[in-house]
Amino acid sequence: MQSDKKWVILLAEKLVRDKIPDIIRENGGNPRVRVAGPDELEVLLREKIVEEAKEFLFSGDTEELVDIQEAIDALLRLRKADTALIELQRHSKLLARGGFTKGYVLSSEEAEGYE
Repeated sequence: MQSDKKWVILLAEKLVRDKIPDIIRENGGNPRVRVAGPDELEVLLREKIVEEAKEFLFSGDTEELVDIQEAIDALLRLRKADTALIELQRHSKLLARGGFTKGYVLSSEEAEGYE
């Protein structure tokens, strides 16, 4: 009798730090890895930033901020971004709109379009 059931295997991929495959091998594992192309890497880095931000949201662990910063730095390098220009933009926005130190919370109906 033939079964109508079909098995679906989902392959989950995610960007990992450069030494993770070696660490897995050192622990007896056999990781399946590939190298992402530049266009794909851009998207994977943006996804990694969101992934790590969600982890930080739920855990509050400062180590997640380190991972976020590492992914941001890698994305800026990939884009060949001028770090002096990025800092100038950050500072300009700080002067024009302020930082996040006072803890102001705007109601959702008024918050549309503001950061």
